[in-house]
Amino acid sequence: MVNVFALTYPEAKSVVIFGDLHGDFNELVFKLCIQYQMKDTLLVVAGDCGFGFEKKEYYEQMLRRNAKRLNDVNNWIVLVRGNHDNPAYFDGTTFKHKRMLCVPDYTVLQVCDHTILCVGGAISIDRKVRMEAWDKKKAKHGFDSNPTDGIPRAYYWANESPVYDEKKMEAIRTTYSIDTVITHTAPSFCELQTKSGLTSWAVDDSALMDDVRAERGTIDQLLNRLQTDHHPVSHWYYGHFHQSWHSAIDGILYRMLDIMEFCMVY
Repeated sequence: MVNVFALTYPEAKSVVIFGDLHGDFNELVFKLCIQYQMKDTLLVVAGDCGFGFEKKEYYEQMLRRNAKRLNDVNNWIVLVRGNHDNPAYFDGTTFKHKRMLCVPDYTVLQVCDHTILCVGGAISIDRKVRMEAWDKKKAKHGFDSNPTDGIPRAYYWANESPVYDEKKMEAIRTTYSIDTVITHTAPSFCELQTKSGLTSWAVDDSALMDDVRAERGTIDQLLNRLQTDHHPVSHWYYGHFHQSWHSAIDGILYRMLDIMEFCMVY
């Protein structure tokens, strides 16, 4: 039997979804706890958190700096995998703390009488440039390819795309009733639809267009399975595209979040 990674937050009184973070962890905690004075709140980052560009100890230190601020107002932060994240952190154990943790794909959150499914991943349209830039940086600074913490740094990870997991969906069907979905990218019919920026990147990356189509198709599979299993999905949140947009389509409110955009959900 496949196990589903699940978390419950019985003390939480509200839920906030947050757009791409891109490593601004300190600012995120400041906004949540000080600027907006939220308390008893679960905040979920919808991908591109920024894990993997620095050594693991960097993120541990970041958490130590912010733990008291989160503790004092009883807030929690759950981080979903984006394409600008090293998947190695998103296994439920590598970065796991009471107030902040990176969750695996197909994590189920139970909070405020809602059941939320989290699935990360997307395609980096600038992946070729990222790989080249990292190779140059390694050559210049002589990075060790086998770091002591076991997690190599990079600007790009080949296993960045979303994955449709039939076994996880079957396990979720038998146990949970999903009403809210958080992904990094979106179903194919959601914005963004424009291909102008994508086309320019594809000039030097012949597989890019097909890979992006496959990425969106994976999320279509996820949606179709949720509908087939009669999950009462009413809300779907995602980031990745660095713009804001929302629309109700076939009974589901889809909402795209811009970089660092807060959205109070429940």
